[in-house]
Amino acid sequence: MPARPGIIAPVDDHPHLQGRDIVCVGFADWDTELWLNQHHLMSRLARENRVLFVESLGLRRPQLARRDIARIWRRLRSGLKGPRAVDGLHVLSPLVLPFYGSRVARALNGRLLPALVGRAARRLGLRAPILWAYVPQAEVLIDVLDPSLIVYHCVDDIAAPAGIDAASVRAAEQRFAARADLVLASAPALAKRLRRFSSNVLDAPNVADTELFSRALEAGPLDPGMAALPTPRIVFTGAIVTAKLDLPLLAELASLRRSWSFALVGPVGLGDPRTDVSALALEPNIHLLGPRSYGELPDVLRAADAGLIPYALNELTESVFPMKVYEYLAAGLPVVGTPLPALTDVAEIATAPDAQGVAELLDDALAADNRERRMERSRAAASHSWERRLEEIAVAIDAL
Repeated sequence: MPARPGIIAPVDDHPHLQGRDIVCVGFADWDTELWLNQHHLMSRLARENRVLFVESLGLRRPQLARRDIARIWRRLRSGLKGPRAVDGLHVLSPLVLPFYGSRVARALNGRLLPALVGRAARRLGLRAPILWAYVPQAEVLIDVLDPSLIVYHCVDDIAAPAGIDAASVRAAEQRFAARADLVLASAPALAKRLRRFSSNVLDAPNVADTELFSRALEAGPLDPGMAALPTPRIVFTGAIVTAKLDLPLLAELASLRRSWSFALVGPVGLGDPRTDVSALALEPNIHLLGPRSYGELPDVLRAADAGLIPYALNELTESVFPMKVYEYLAAGLPVVGTPLPALTDVAEIATAPDAQGVAELLDDALAADNRERRMERSRAAASHSWERRLEEIAVAIDAL
């Protein structure tokens, strides 16, 4: 289980949600290898609210990969049990069929999921909760929960990845967004699409635990794996997956700058079992360092000379705003990436579409970097915190 990030209690005179019941339907398990938007927000909301977190409904067809098989086995063991207390909230692992392209599976889930979630909500004494959903399939819970408020929090184009039944997901999203009282969109492309169905869409890009990552600017230990590498060290943190990363660009970049160390810190294939990193492993200056707990990432970034966002440009990433953007910047790092549409207005990030351009931008970034610039980046990133995001959401909810 990952180490939990530090949680800052909201200031009393700032707008914030408190004393509410919340049922959150996520698209990941709670004890995942990487914390996502849903984990950061719900762990903070649980300090002053009662939160039931419903784990992933399994939108992607499972594959015969070790991680998928292990996850199916865990879900079979826990799927019919009630909610368990963890990290200040309650987590429910519903037993549902991960085949949303099947009409029969959708019909069965439409009965099974409300029964399981309704029973859990009654057991916990949740009444007229906020239904806060990261997947539109939560629409089947509206009648059983009778929510006081419906929030659709869209942080990815969940219909875009391979193995997803896009037609059924798109149809469910249109219905759910139209019924939601508030829609949160983490990228401009998502906001644009969802405004076709909802008149109350709030732009809410992913942010960071800026206080935690700013500690990378303080004297402290260096991650041992990073410290063992020659400098300059260019780091990527996050899931290493074919669906999002431009793996050929990374390999070419490594060949263009053989004296640099490229450190990839994170799990391989999380959510994308078809990921093949064999070509990266052949590059002598690409180092697959494996995952780190969230609390260890400042030590990783303290040892880095620059942060890298080498995303592929495709249908999925057109709607992605990476969480690592403000993590890198809060740590003071110069950041270079590929030109994701969501990064257009982030002035602190330099982008290029190919390996040669990225290499040249990194040359410039390393040459111009100093302590003062790192402090400036971190100060500018401080306003992009989870606490500030929750204040903005609370204002939007109060306005309803």
